[in-house]
Amino acid sequence: MITKDRILELLDYVKDPEIPVINVLELGVVRGVEVDEESGRAVVTITPTYTGCPAMDVMAADIRKELLEAGVPEVEVKMSLSPAWTTDWITEAGKRKLKEYGIAPPEKTADIRALKGEDPVVECPQCGSKNTMMLSPFGSTACKALWKCNDCLEPFDQFKCL
Repeated sequence: MITKDRILELLDYVKDPEIPVINVLELGVVRGVEVDEESGRAVVTITPTYTGCPAMDVMAADIRKELLEAGVPEVEVKMSLSPAWTTDWITEAGKRKLKEYGIAPPEKTADIRALKGEDPVVECPQCGSKNTMMLSPFGSTACKALWKCNDCLEPFDQFKCL
């Protein structure tokens, strides 16, 4: 029997194709799972990190593949743009995995520094220093910015707060 809990277990195996250490649940893009327990039909609703994010098509295909290969007879993946995805939806485990992978995880989206026009303080995921500077608001993907640590001199991506 296919249950919602089983679908959620299976979604643990579906990784972000751009950041393969984090799964779609930890990233917070899965917004809903519905299962018709009689027919076994599953509907998974996902929200893109950015409108037009190229990874979303891959994630949707990977979700379908994972569930179908596990014996779910019918799978539909719906894309929802509302409410808009926010980095607040990344789980604490996801943020920890981003940092371990070398990507500075996002801080809270509501920060008093933003209201005062001050630059954010981003901790280097390599050495933990807060003596960092943004090199570019555009990193290796649209959802990341490029930073540099002034202490260890290593460049790193930071997951942008949204």
